[in-house]
Amino acid sequence: QVQLVESGGGLVQPGGSLRLSCAASGSAFSILAMGWYRQAPGKQRELVALITSGSKTNYTDSVKGRFTISRDNAKNTVYLQMNNLKPEDTAVYYCNADLVVVVPRDQIEERIYWGQGTQVTVSS
Repeated sequence: QVQLVESGGGLVQPGGSLRLSCAASGSAFSILAMGWYRQAPGKQRELVALITSGSKTNYTDSVKGRFTISRDNAKNTVYLQMNNLKPEDTAVYYCNADLVVVVPRDQIEERIYWGQGTQVTVSS
């Protein structure tokens, strides 16, 4: 199995910045896409940003121009640079990975994995 370990969340004032990291490790795998979702209290989980193995990116409209998703292939790590944070960005942020993994008898399967979530709080 694969584990996604997130870091970088915390408390920040409006207008501040945070950089989230998510590292994938574990059994043999290849990354098809990795992204970030968030879930605020009382709301459904929503996609924030996505980056594919071909480096194509996608952002929800509310974060365009403020957030940037990137990756380090050598480290199997995806980052989310969050600038000009707003109170409405407050949520638990979850790393998501769409992976091709090696299963018994050396077969491969496409599977989805989730990180444990990291809290981002934007407040003065």
